Amino acid sequence: MTKLELYVRQVNSSNHRDIMRYIRTIRRYHIIIDCSPENTVALLKSALQLEMINSQYHYLLTTLDIETFDLEDFKYNGVNLTAFRIIDNEDAFVRHQLLDMLGHGVLNNSRSLVIKAQDAMMFDAVNLLARGLQGLAGNGTIDTYPLSCDRVQSWKDGSSLFNYINAIKGRGLTGHMMLTDGKRTQFKLDVLALYEKGLLKVGEYNSTTGISLNFSEIADGTVRDKNITLRITTIDERESKRRDGKPFLKITTIDEVPYMMYNNETETWEGFCYDMLNHIAGELSFNYEVHKVYDGIYGAPKNEDKNDWTGMVGELMRGEADLAVAPLTINYKREEVIDFTKPYMTLGISILFRVPKGEQPGLFSFMNPLSVDIWLYVLTAYVVVSFSLFILARFSPYEWYNSHPCDVDSDVVENQFTLSNSFWFTIGTLMQQGSDINPRAVSTRIVGGVWWFFTLIIISR
Repeated sequence: MTKLELYVRQVNSSNHRDIMRYIRTIRRYHIIIDCSPENTVALLKSALQLEMINSQYHYLLTTLDIETFDLEDFKYNGVNLTAFRIIDNEDAFVRHQLLDMLGHGVLNNSRSLVIKAQDAMMFDAVNLLARGLQGLAGNGTIDTYPLSCDRVQSWKDGSSLFNYINAIKGRGLTGHMMLTDGKRTQFKLDVLALYEKGLLKVGEYNSTTGISLNFSEIADGTVRDKNITLRITTIDERESKRRDGKPFLKITTIDEVPYMMYNNETETWEGFCYDMLNHIAGELSFNYEVHKVYDGIYGAPKNEDKNDWTGMVGELMRGEADLAVAPLTINYKREEVIDFTKPYMTLGISILFRVPKGEQPGLFSFMNPLSVDIWLYVLTAYVVVSFSLFILARFSPYEWYNSHPCDVDSDVVENQFTLSNSFWFTIGTLMQQGSDINPRAVSTRIVGGVWWFFTLIIISR
């Protein structure tokens, strides 16, 4: 009896990425997503971000709204995505109903003839109720009166309406409608698979006959049947070939230091993998025989034919060996044809760099951010701007003012931009400390503004 491992995880609005990362970590490739359309889309987007949308993974979606999803980013990655639909948009009756809805503005024009399954089921349910009420009204007057939820009292026409609805047979957006004791029977679901051309019907499920599948592939824009062969690489049935009552296995390997090394003197194998093989054989009680792979190759497909491989992988596929014990790299192509154990060693590529050694700061370490030339330019600009302010302030009448405003008739005026004050104003601005001296004339203000902009650039570096 085959043992089946099943992992179940509950999805909410915040753990989509964590769940998909966990699935990738435990290396499970067959995934059933049974949740709301919103969570389904979020899980698929997380899988795309984690590089889990490829031909290695198989997704089965239980949502019936797959055709409302935007699958443009998924269909070119070769992912095996299967889903169901209850609304056959290719059916003439359904298309007529949807076109009628589209004409009345019920459907979203951007998605053309696409409607959610819940909306379609509600449409069919209301249609059944309306036809049941119509049949009930045709046989007499329908009495309506208020009912209380606190009293055990039923509507006298309720059972009749129930029987009328059960007797209705017809078609709706969700296919053939037929009820038995209030439960829907004889319905079908289309099985869809995702190809580069989009979603295609590959089978159908009928509540009466069961499921029938007809997988196809796209070639030159047309659909054609595809024969699928399932290859399982495992241990052959060698019950007749035992030693000491233990199973006997043929082991293929390759000479690779320090994993598997053949000692010509003792004519035996040794190495890390060989020691591990001995330990496993003792734990699982089997005998084995090790031989070196005939072509000395790990294994690669011949002429892109997945059924014809070289090396150890080819021997496993052809049944010439039961097990390969070697430092065999796990990749996607090999995983398609053989089964791997859990890896016992993981290698990666890293970048090494020398850690810079810190130097003892010196007396003039504060000058390191700028070169000597820049400091000389700053000093020169400082002297030039200071002298420019001094000279312009002497020539501008607006920089001369009465130092005693209470004595209006005084002829004594002063100029605040002395030579020392000019240098003080410039250095205060450079140090971002400001100054109690402010220019009055337009010319000195222009020079001051230019100097402020210059200091802003120097400080920001």
